[in-house]
Amino acid sequence: MPAADITTAGETNALADRRVTPCGMLLSAVTNDAGDYEIMAISALAPGDSPRLSGEDAGHTRLLAESDDDLPPILVHRGTMRVIDGMHRLRAALLRGDEKIKVRLFDGDEETAFVMAVEANTAHGLPLSLADREAAAARIVVSRPHWSDRAIASVTGLSAKTVDTIRRAATPGVPQPLSRIGRDGRVRPLTSAEGRRRACELFTARPDASLRQVAEQAGISLGTARDVRNRMMRGEDPIPPQQRARDERREPAGAERRLRRVAAAGRADRPKDPAAILHQLQRDPSVRFTDSGRTLLRWLNEHTAGVRGWEDLSGTMPSHCAYMIADLACAVAEEWLEFAEHVRRRAETTA
Repeated sequence: MPAADITTAGETNALADRRVTPCGMLLSAVTNDAGDYEIMAISALAPGDSPRLSGEDAGHTRLLAESDDDLPPILVHRGTMRVIDGMHRLRAALLRGDEKIKVRLFDGDEETAFVMAVEANTAHGLPLSLADREAAAARIVVSRPHWSDRAIASVTGLSAKTVDTIRRAATPGVPQPLSRIGRDGRVRPLTSAEGRRRACELFTARPDASLRQVAEQAGISLGTARDVRNRMMRGEDPIPPQQRARDERREPAGAERRLRRVAAAGRADRPKDPAAILHQLQRDPSVRFTDSGRTLLRWLNEHTAGVRGWEDLSGTMPSHCAYMIADLACAVAEEWLEFAEHVRRRAETTA
């Protein structure tokens, strides 16, 4: 087990604060100081809230159990006695026939313990799968909406862009904070539009206020405060037209727009003909000469007939049913989109 998995008891709670607050989200280098842990009965411990969707890896547990190395202490949540980090070591100890194990205790809430478990498993030991990390990010964006995408990405080992996509899917219609805490612990507004509006109100109420005073109270930079004041003096909107348009584009897209965007991203050059794709699949020996391949082809033939001729039908639709029909089309398209994303994700992880 890497040395980075070993932490002294005195360091555990201090590091915990650094690990689970955006002031220091990435795991620090941890020293292997002797002592400073407790010996606890394994029977007193409980499985933790693991970020591993499929549970522990039996093969990895056997490797640890068969090793002659001393197992490093595991990290346990004091309030619940659940394992935060080290379930494979715990299972290995059981396989060895041990009744006790080295433990370091963590004091904190359970959601913080979960974040620590994700970060620890991302940083060392048996890596989390892509599905594990995405599921963990979906949980963290809900429990810690004030953390930035980059802060959550640093914990889960994903890209900030992926976290943003997960956040939009996990919190549809949920109001988001106007600012977020970054990896460095600094609070930054998602957009300066709200700060500009606040500055406008402050300048209106106190025309003699200094730029520095307004900038501090509105949470914007001196340059932004100066720009707001100059725009007010010219009788202009404190929010520039370009920024207003940019902020509007950041709003969650409707189902139709999202589907179009994802479909366009999946095309290498131009729209592909479903019949041509099916014909290409039918010529693939690994598909046409296996039972599973032939089952797949039959399923695809049944479900990819398409909706040709919809142009002729659209004119006969009752107007009061149009939105319902559009919702139905989006629902079917969303199912296909979910299938496409699953297949593409599998291809990326097995390539």
